[in-house]
Amino acid sequence: MIFSELGDDELSGFVARKIAENKVVGWFQGKMEFGPRALGGRSILGNPCDPHMKEFLNNKVKKREPFRPYAPMVLEERARDFFELSGASPFMLLAPRVRPEKKDAIPGAVHVDGTARVQTVSQGVNPKLWRLIKAFESITGVPVILNTSFNLRGEPVVCTPEDAISSFKKSAMDYLVLGNFILDQSQN
Repeated sequence: MIFSELGDDELSGFVARKIAENKVVGWFQGKMEFGPRALGGRSILGNPCDPHMKEFLNNKVKKREPFRPYAPMVLEERARDFFELSGASPFMLLAPRVRPEKKDAIPGAVHVDGTARVQTVSQGVNPKLWRLIKAFESITGVPVILNTSFNLRGEPVVCTPEDAISSFKKSAMDYLVLGNFILDQSQN
């Protein structure tokens, strides 16, 4: 396993490129979330533009039932371009309809009924995650990244760096980002 450390801007660009290349990234940042959803502190990230990403995540990474959906994280200022939202949804508690003209842009994030459980990300609340999504948008034109909780089937969400490394090693994730450190097992 190879690891390196990058500055914030370099990290955003690197991770966004890897996600755009359909690599799966474990994202471990700061304090753990409190509540029912992974909000970018303990997340597994993927490319919502790939129609096969949901199947890959369910089969190879999370090892769970194939019907389980994934949530889109979207730049708050671009959310209404993709979702029928009237305001922010920072805690992933709303499941608005995906705008019909955007469904083909983010097939990995659209539920069978045309909705998505959206998390809006603002620059002021989570600047690191916002920079990552913004970098992904600059590569793909899509201001959305696929998100799921950082855990494997039957395990709790990772709490510590040691938990994250253990789950990472047992999964088909390609990269693990711990703060600004990147672990790479894509070469294995």
